[in-house]
Amino acid sequence: MATRTNPSSAYGEASIRVLKGLEPVKQRPGMYTRTDNPLHIVQEVIDNAADEALANHGKRIAVTQHADGSISVDDDGRGIPFGLHPEEQVPVIEIVYTRLHAGGKFDKGAGGAYSFSGGLHGVGVSVTNALAKRLVVTSHREGQVATIAFSGGDVVEPLATRRATNADRKQGTSVRVWPDATYFESAELPKAELVHLLRSKAVLMPGVTVTLTNEKSGETQTWLYKGGLRDYLVQALQSDPLIPLFEGEHYAEEGETENFAEGEGAAWCVAFCEDGAPMRESYVNLIPTVAGGTHEAGLKDGLFGAVKGFIELHSLLPKGVKLMPDDVWSRASFVLSAKVLDPQFQGQTKERLNSRDALRLVSAYVKPALELWLNQHVEHGKKLAELVIKQAQARQRAGQKVEKRKGSGVAVLPGKLTDCESRDLSLNEVFLVEGDSAGGSAKMGRDKETQAILPLRGKVLNAWEVERDRLFANNEIHDIAVAIGVDPHGAADDPDLSGLRYGKVCILSDADVDGSHIQVLLLTLFYRHFPKLIERGVIHVAKPPLFRVDAPARGKKPAAKLYALDEGELTAILDKLRKEGARENSWTISRFKGLGEMSAEQLWETTLNPDTRRLLQVSFGAQGAQATTESLNKLMGKGEAAARRELMELHGDAIEVDV
Repeated sequence: MATRTNPSSAYGEASIRVLKGLEPVKQRPGMYTRTDNPLHIVQEVIDNAADEALANHGKRIAVTQHADGSISVDDDGRGIPFGLHPEEQVPVIEIVYTRLHAGGKFDKGAGGAYSFSGGLHGVGVSVTNALAKRLVVTSHREGQVATIAFSGGDVVEPLATRRATNADRKQGTSVRVWPDATYFESAELPKAELVHLLRSKAVLMPGVTVTLTNEKSGETQTWLYKGGLRDYLVQALQSDPLIPLFEGEHYAEEGETENFAEGEGAAWCVAFCEDGAPMRESYVNLIPTVAGGTHEAGLKDGLFGAVKGFIELHSLLPKGVKLMPDDVWSRASFVLSAKVLDPQFQGQTKERLNSRDALRLVSAYVKPALELWLNQHVEHGKKLAELVIKQAQARQRAGQKVEKRKGSGVAVLPGKLTDCESRDLSLNEVFLVEGDSAGGSAKMGRDKETQAILPLRGKVLNAWEVERDRLFANNEIHDIAVAIGVDPHGAADDPDLSGLRYGKVCILSDADVDGSHIQVLLLTLFYRHFPKLIERGVIHVAKPPLFRVDAPARGKKPAAKLYALDEGELTAILDKLRKEGARENSWTISRFKGLGEMSAEQLWETTLNPDTRRLLQVSFGAQGAQATTESLNKLMGKGEAAARRELMELHGDAIEVDV
């Protein structure tokens, strides 16, 4: 009997919709910007004006909140070009505001319009335009004035140009935007956040005048800082610093180092206070990174290295006290402004810097500067050392209390476990590593204070249908359970987790198909027999890279080693190298057959270092435990061969075989 299809649920060629132009932004604005209020789309315009000042082409940024709810941003930069694009044959100013992934900030090579800028993805002001009822841009350059107007991202008043008169300014861009309230929870700009953003731009660009005018109240605020980061930090501190502020800046010069590009570096100001909440702000190319990132990790690394070196040099460390980076970091307030040639951010809102090289960049300049400063001011150094040692002792006392509660009946740990020294669950982590050779690299590359390594030989037993009392017949599973300090249990049980020895249990296998298989076997074990560890967020999966690309020097960028998780990331890296001017095939691509091929340094940099690695927390997810159980049963159950065969027949052509 023929079955009738409901037309509304029919799935055919016409069901596939292709989003064009700025439609993706309107459909899913949350992927591109913050949707609680329009501040971020206004910030994109402010960032463009700041990038002009950063490139030494402007000395003024004026923001006006108009009575009709619109906001305008004026600068005295070079003005957006409005001639025809050589390939697209469309005015450049129109492309900038109507095309995703278009802009002047991709050209990072020698002579690029923006060597250092916050713009990276090329979706900035085009997102502003897409989410605006109206947007008008006026560009002053080369003796002409050009104006174009948009609505909802579409051109409503085509580009019009006229000759500049004496009344016009010589150069610069003026953007006036009316945000579309339907895309935001609140149409109001949060005043405190806007003021903070503009004041910080002025702090980071000494000599640039930033103003905010409110048409309704007639109030104008002006910021012009000569003293830069120091003045700003002193004003923000809640308590007096213990020692004078440590400040400095350093930028790579041409030929100075093969590691960093000319102009890359950082400016910083750090205060150490005995009490009060720390004040911390960081920026990359003037973009505020409210969630921190690798440049902050570099500052932390540099401060710790210098302070630890000073304490060791002067033999100040009491017996039995071990220093950790947080002992220095916890009492540090700072403002950090990094300049990175090609910043990689997490998310389009750019709240966290992910660039691996930024850690080495900032640390390489901060550490020697602080070492020199401490040894020139030994009394200040000893005061700081006293504060840091006090923090370490307090941390160790807190850890000992936890240790006493656990009791002394500890099982004998597996012989192949290389344990960590710390007993603090918030810091400890154990890596379950595939293979002895990889275990060797991991042991050498790890942080022995907080990271333990347990090498696994071969593939772990498929534990899906193994009874709990038979689990320990398998040596690998026995060693895992004893090392973790938790007995196997079921989803409905209430196990004793007081013996848990690590805050994170990390599965670390090769990036290839075999590694994925081992990963699935271990996840099956934890899901079936240690579900409370997943509930508590203890189980993680480490993501090592599959490829290394040795990139040649190009433009301002020095030669570098770049890592890719998979084919997709490898393609993106090669595309970027081509855009940066690298000749085709001037790079070398290496594929890691396994973790054992990586040196200890490579494994640390890509997979073990908490500041630069990719570590995924395992959770039950939106589908819930029931759906997960059904999926795993189909994949791992002995009686499910027919279901697996059907799955492979249906979806086998979607998988690339890794031979």
